[in-house]
Amino acid sequence: MGPHVFRRAERAVETCDLRNFSMSQNPANRLPKITVTEPDFESLSRIANASLDAFPDVAEELLRELDRARVVAERSAKPDVVRMNSVVSYRLDDGSERRVVLVYPAAADISQSRVSIMTPIGTALIGLKEGQSITWTNRTGKRQQLTVLAVQPPAADLS
Repeated sequence: MGPHVFRRAERAVETCDLRNFSMSQNPANRLPKITVTEPDFESLSRIANASLDAFPDVAEELLRELDRARVVAERSAKPDVVRMNSVVSYRLDDGSERRVVLVYPAAADISQSRVSIMTPIGTALIGLKEGQSITWTNRTGKRQQLTVLAVQPPAADLS
């Protein structure tokens, strides 16, 4: 185990008790169950741990999401679950709808609707399935809710 694993564990201990306490006190605050494939889990863990110093808020949120995710083999992934390189249609609580591709940071390009996993919305989307909703905090600090309307699996899965 490398130092990044210990750093991640330390951060999880710092937030775990308070976070679980507040969720158990108010069922409306419970986060939806999410599923992540083994390859996505491994690559996203590396990216988040490597980003802790540069982008601590998003990196820590991504690590929290990964900590609570059910990890499955790639072959067991359901087509309606948001994975890396999935095309996702979602609705925000203001009624607006968007369609994006969830990508790794190097492939991000908002003009092409390619949203990085290392953004608050990208972190909120990972592992959700069609019909699920999650409340997340955008970059301005505003709490928003999104609902996944449709998921198209990564292109390699379409064959």
